[in-house]
Amino acid sequence: MSCYHRPFATGARIFFTVSLAQQGGDLLLREVDRLRAAVLQTRNQRPFGIDAFVVLPDHLHALWTLPPGDGDYSLRWAAIKTRFSRGLAVGAQRASHAARREKAIWQRRFWEHHIRDEADYERHMRYCWDDPVAHGLVARAVDWPLSLSAPRPAVRHGAA
Repeated sequence: MSCYHRPFATGARIFFTVSLAQQGGDLLLREVDRLRAAVLQTRNQRPFGIDAFVVLPDHLHALWTLPPGDGDYSLRWAAIKTRFSRGLAVGAQRASHAARREKAIWQRRFWEHHIRDEADYERHMRYCWDDPVAHGLVARAVDWPLSLSAPRPAVRHGAA
């Protein structure tokens, strides 16, 4: 069994990619209100800042700022995934899903990247903004309705 060690940095800014178990579907788009409710309920219980959040058909990206003294983002994602999954039909389960009483809706893990500096933050913010375009969902980032982020103006060095 794999052993994952995640950093536990309080007050950190972290970029996430969270994916559904079945790639290629559109469950997150069809159930976006369910996802919003799961995130809201989790934020009410365990606050965190959302700097960016973009929902695509089978995955999402988020850029969070955790509160000072709290670094438990794994618990938050577990709560969001659980709340979202309640009431949905079971996905294509393997024996390991059944043994853990999982619905096989989400991939078990998620990818996270702790933001190192302002340039890193800007890159990941831009990634959230541009990903719907990269996936061919819209021609312009501003046209994707399921983004909670805004492009930041480019900083021109040497400008007065």
